[in-house]
Order: sequence, then structure tokens, then C-alpha cells
Amino acid sequence: MIPAGYMRKRVATGNLDFYGPAVKEIYSVSGCISEDFADYVEFCRYNGYWFFDAPRIIEELAEEHHIDLFAMTLFYYDVYEEEFDEHSRRWTPLVPDEAFSTNVVVPREKKIKGFDVVTFSVKTMPECSPLSCNGLAKEVSVNKHCLFNTFEEAKHALEKGLFDNSEPGPFRIFAVYVPCAGGVNLVSG
Repeated sequence: MIPAGYMRKRVATGNLDFYGPAVKEIYSVSGCISEDFADYVEFCRYNGYWFFDAPRIIEELAEEHHIDLFAMTLFYYDVYEEEFDEHSRRWTPLVPDEAFSTNVVVPREKKIKGFDVVTFSVKTMPECSPLSCNGLAKEVSVNKHCLFNTFEEAKHALEKGLFDNSEPGPFRIFAVYVPCAGGVNLVSG
């Protein structure tokens, strides 16, 4: 897995029965259900994986643009070094967008929450997380965060075709973490 970066999100909670009885909150990488802290593309401070190298960059942007980070969850992501094409059924090497530097500060401590499968048809920012965006969580075993429990489960689901016809790929697998200790807080405020 490759360090991909950080994002703050408004985690969707509440009535999530649509996703199955196990799901209590949506920790998806995409911003479709649990929204990112802002429409951050215009800021051009993201890295080659279209996340942020350190939490402080998000905090600086929030201050500069008067964005309230209160009650938003900070996530850290690693990404699998290959992406999956659903048409060719092949894994190919993943390379970051070379237009942006990537120098991710890996948290000293982090707690794994699960693994997400995310679409990247434009090859830039995360698009959809079909487990949540397309309701595929009802068809497979997911944890309370609407994520796979293991990398192997995510990879197997891709290879056996679960994500075919959900959203256009290629697909990337992300490890979803919540950083802890070392001065990195789960929630601002």
C-alpha cells in the first residue's frame, strides 16, 4: 500500500437502513454520501493522489476560506499500488498525477476502519464508492462503516465482478484509517 494522504469529511450517520443492518456510518473515500470538507479542487493544494499531504494543509485552507471543520472526521488513506480495469480484468500499476508533488506525512498512530473500492474514470480525484453510492453494501458483507473488513475481500469482490456495471472504472482499493495520537485529532473543535 502507498501513502495517499488525508481528507476531512462530514460523516453520514442516521437512517442508513438502505445499506443493510450492519451499517451505522459511511466512511467511504468518495464525497458522494459523506461529503469532503469543501470543493477542494479549486484550492490546488492537493497531492498527486488528490488528497492532502498533511492535516495542517486542510486546516490552513479551512482558515483561509472560512470553512468550519467542527464535527468533521479526519481520515488518512493508503492506496493499493495497482488499479483494476473491469473490462480487461487486469491490474495495472498506479502512478500519482505527476503535475502535483506527493510528500505524505504518515501518522505515527492510526486505526484501520476498513477498505473501500473507489472509481477513478477521469484518473484524478475519487469519484464514487460503489459500496455506498450504488448500494452494493447490501450484496456483500461490510462493517459498520460501509467498508470491507480486509483488503482481500475488496480485491476478491473486484475480481469476481461485483463492481461491474456499478460505475465506470478503473477501480482503486483504499485502506481507510482514522489517525490518532501524535497531535492529530479525530474531530476538530
